[in-house]
Amino acid sequence: MQAANNTQVTISATINAPIEKVWELYNNPEHVTKWNMADPSWHCPYGQNDLRTGGQFSYRMEAKDGSFGFDFGGTYDQVIPHQLIEYTMSDNRKVIVRFTTNGNTTAIETTFDAENQNPVDMQRAGWQSILDNFKKYAEAN
Repeated sequence: MQAANNTQVTISATINAPIEKVWELYNNPEHVTKWNMADPSWHCPYGQNDLRTGGQFSYRMEAKDGSFGFDFGGTYDQVIPHQLIEYTMSDNRKVIVRFTTNGNTTAIETTFDAENQNPVDMQRAGWQSILDNFKKYAEAN
């Protein structure tokens, strides 16, 4: 397991959609597998999600050419529908996702513990790219 360093990274996006839609598209594996990738050369072929405090989630991330893949998963520490998701990843890093609604827009802010294997700027860019993909998906569906 890769230990977390002491650096926390925050990314955000504002989605032009109401919270009910954003929450569903963000958490339902049927939708997550359609937007959960940082780059078009990747895909998310499989996912499962038990969205409740103590529940677990797991998503498979793979390069489309089959050259590399990994599982991304964890356990939910706290879930407050339409407001907050806190979880611990399988490598013990913590993530907090806050949802703030303002009529027909929803802001998502994610703060995560950086890992020691890759540069922090690269991690920030990758997570932001995935969130940007979510924004595009949510606004188009």
